[in-house]
Amino acid sequence: MQRLSDADRDRVTAAVQAAEAASDGEIVTIVAPRSDAYHDVALHYAVLLMLLVPAGLALIPQSWIDWWITFLLGWNAQLTRGEVMLVVFVKLAGAFLVARLVLAWMPLRMALTPGGTKTRRVRRRAIDLFRVTCERRTRGRTGVLLYLSLLEHRAEIVADKAIADKTAPEDWGEAMAVLIAEVKAERPGDGMALAVEKIGAVLARVIPPQPDNPNELPDSVVEL
Repeated sequence: MQRLSDADRDRVTAAVQAAEAASDGEIVTIVAPRSDAYHDVALHYAVLLMLLVPAGLALIPQSWIDWWITFLLGWNAQLTRGEVMLVVFVKLAGAFLVARLVLAWMPLRMALTPGGTKTRRVRRRAIDLFRVTCERRTRGRTGVLLYLSLLEHRAEIVADKAIADKTAPEDWGEAMAVLIAEVKAERPGDGMALAVEKIGAVLARVIPPQPDNPNELPDSVVEL
């Protein structure tokens, strides 16, 4: 898992201070190891594998089944309905438990998680954090959250009303692009600092600095 170094933290803080000096905006930066544990994804795959068990049994030729019954139980042996149901139940339970055990390994779970699911979870987490850290916490509603979720290699920018009313999603495109590129290159600190610079350029354009420009939100990066 990527981590920010002390130099990275200092670089991001300096970038925030410079961006805020050139505008009336307030930038909060948050880095999280991940936005969700994706337990439900593992559960869905486990249930899917379990449901494939009866389908697989239905495709096995009857001659193979008869051979195995003879091999295990002897000639003329027949399984009762209860024994058949017990065998199916054991296979279902085994398939479910194996899938859950294998998908406890987070890299595999993340690899099998659809990209859209990751994007939605990161966005939801970013909005939750924005409401706690930025929303309505500045006098002019000029807060901006830059949120990076490392494991998903995804980021979100969420702006308060005064900024959101004057910007469109594409205005943050450069900031997002440079951040994700640097994170994929395992330079999250550089990515955060460069993204803050891009955000600062947008803020300087839409809400230029006022004579009275207090620092209303923390400048240092928050690591969850």
